[in-house]
Amino acid sequence: MSTINLSKVEARTRLAPRRDPYWQRLEAGCFLGYRKMTAGSAGTWLARSRDASTGKQLHSPLGELSEHPAHARFDVASKAAREWFAHLGRGGKARQINVKTACANYVKHLAGAGKLQAARDTEKRFARWVNDHKIGAISLQKLKPGDIDTWRRELASTPATPQDKRRAPTRPRAASTLNRDMTSLRAALNLAVENGDATSDAAWKIKLRPVKDADRRRDVYLDLNQRRALIAKAPTDLAAFLRALSLVPLRPGAVAALVAGSFDKRLSTLTIGKDKHGQDRKIKLPSATASFFAEHCKDKLPTAPLFARADGSAWNKDAWKYPFKDAAITAGLSAAATAYALRHSTITDLIALHRLDTLTVAQLSGTSLLMIEKHYGHLLREHAANALASLTL
Repeated sequence: MSTINLSKVEARTRLAPRRDPYWQRLEAGCFLGYRKMTAGSAGTWLARSRDASTGKQLHSPLGELSEHPAHARFDVASKAAREWFAHLGRGGKARQINVKTACANYVKHLAGAGKLQAARDTEKRFARWVNDHKIGAISLQKLKPGDIDTWRRELASTPATPQDKRRAPTRPRAASTLNRDMTSLRAALNLAVENGDATSDAAWKIKLRPVKDADRRRDVYLDLNQRRALIAKAPTDLAAFLRALSLVPLRPGAVAALVAGSFDKRLSTLTIGKDKHGQDRKIKLPSATASFFAEHCKDKLPTAPLFARADGSAWNKDAWKYPFKDAAITAGLSAAATAYALRHSTITDLIALHRLDTLTVAQLSGTSLLMIEKHYGHLLREHAANALASLTL
C-alpha cells in the first residue's frame, strides 16, 4: 500500500484517482487514509489500525469532511482517526454506530429480555424525540456533552401534543416527562458502553441527570371525599375510569389497558397483563368492586376496553389528561392533582387507614417492596410510634 503525505491540499489534488486509499502513518500500526475515486471528487477519509492480538486490519470511514475547508480536512480527519484509535485502545468495537442505532439496539435488548411492552413504548419515544433529531445521526465516538445539552434543552421546551387537537399544547413539558425521555436515552447509551460501541459515558453522565423532585405531583393525596367530588364532576366515561383507579391501586396505564376479558366474573378476579413490570398478575376483588367491574364488562367482547371512552376507544394519558384537569378544577382540587394521584391515594389508605402489610400492598399495586417502603415508609414509622405510645405505663 502506498504511503504519502496527505496534509497538503496540493498534494492530494495531484493524486491519481484509484479505488485503493492512499495512506499516511500517524503512529505505529495506525494510519490515516484518503480515497480519491475521480479527478474532480473531494475524496473521502478513513482510518486503519492493526489489531495487535489478531493482526487483523480494522477500518473506520470518516467521511468527505466537506463541511470543513479543504486546508483543514487533514487536521479534522487526523483528530477523528486518533479518537478512534483511542477508542480501540480502551477496548471499543471497530465499527462505529450513531445514537439512533444505539437506541434501536436498546429496544432490541428490551424485547430480547421479554419486556415487550417496554420495548414498544421506548421505540415510540425514540421515534418522537431522538431518531429524527440531529443527535440521532451523531456517532457515539463523536458525541459531546454539548450535543446532549442541546437535545435536552430543546426537548424541555417542546410541549407534548395533546390528542385533543382543540387544545393548544402551550404548557412546557413536565419535568417528570422529561425525566422519562432522558432515562430511555441514558439507558440506551449506557448499554452501548456495555456492548463496546462506546467506551465512556462522559458525554451524557452529567447532562442526562434527572430533574430533582420531578415526581412531586404524584405525592398529592386526595381523601375519600375529594375522590368522590372528582368523580362526580367528571364526564361519564372518565368517571368510570377514575372510579376504577380509586378502587384498585393500579397505574393509570394499567387500568387503561384492561379489557373485558381481564375480569373473571365467576372468580371475581382481575388479571393485570400490562403494567410497568410487564408481568401478568391476578387480584381477588371484594364483592362491591367485583360488581362494578362486572357491570362494565356487560355485553362487551373479551378484547374490548373494560373502561372505554365515549367513542369506544381505550383511554391513554393524552386522552384523560385535560378532562381530568377540568374535573379537578371544577371539584376545587389542587392544580397539582393528576390521575396518578389516585393510585398514590389508594396505596396511602391501604397502609395508613387499613393497616395492610407492605408486601401485600406491593403485590396489589405491581411494584417492589423496596419502592413501597421508600415512598410510604413514613406511614410505617407513624404506626410504630403509635404502637410504642400504647406501651406507656
